[in-house]
Amino acid sequence: MEASEIHEFSEQLQEGSEKGLTHVSLIIAVLAVLLAMITVLGHRAHSKTMLAETRAADQWNEYQSRKLRLQQTQIASDLLSLQPSSNSAAVEAKLATYKAQMSKWQVEVSQSAGEARNLESDVEVAERQASRFDLGEALLQIAVILASITLLTRRHRYVVAGVVLALAGVGIAGSAFLIR
Repeated sequence: MEASEIHEFSEQLQEGSEKGLTHVSLIIAVLAVLLAMITVLGHRAHSKTMLAETRAADQWNEYQSRKLRLQQTQIASDLLSLQPSSNSAAVEAKLATYKAQMSKWQVEVSQSAGEARNLESDVEVAERQASRFDLGEALLQIAVILASITLLTRRHRYVVAGVVLALAGVGIAGSAFLIR
C-alpha cells in the first residue's frame, strides 16, 4: 500500500467512526428531551403536593374553628342552664336554640374532619407521584451522562447502559400515573 492509500483508508475509518457517533448524539438528544419532560412533570407533581398540603391544612383549620365554636356553645349552654333566672321560658328557648345549633355544627365538624382526611390522602398520593418522577429524572440524568461518555471513549457499551437506565427511568416515571 502506498502512503496516499493509507491516508485515504485512515480518513475512511475516521468518517466511519464519526457516523457511528451520530447515532449516539441522536440518542443523547432524545434522552435530553425525555429528561426535560419528566423534570417538568416532577415539578408539577411537587406543586400539586404543595397545593394539596395547603388545602388539607386549611381544611383542618376550618375543622378546628367549627369544633371551637361547638365547644363554646356547649359551655354557654351549660352555664345558662346552671344559672338561676327569673325568666325560665326565655332560658329554655335559648337552650333549645343552642341545642339546634350544636346538632347542626356537630354534623359540620364531622364533615370537616372527613374532608381534611381525604385531602391528606391526596397529599400522600401526590408525594408518591413526585417521588417516582424524581427517581425517573435521576435515572435519565445518569443515562445522558453515560451516553455522553461514549462520545469521549468511543465505546458503545456506555450508550447501551444509558439506554437501559433511560428505559428504567421512563418506566418508573410512567408508573407515577398509575398511583391512586
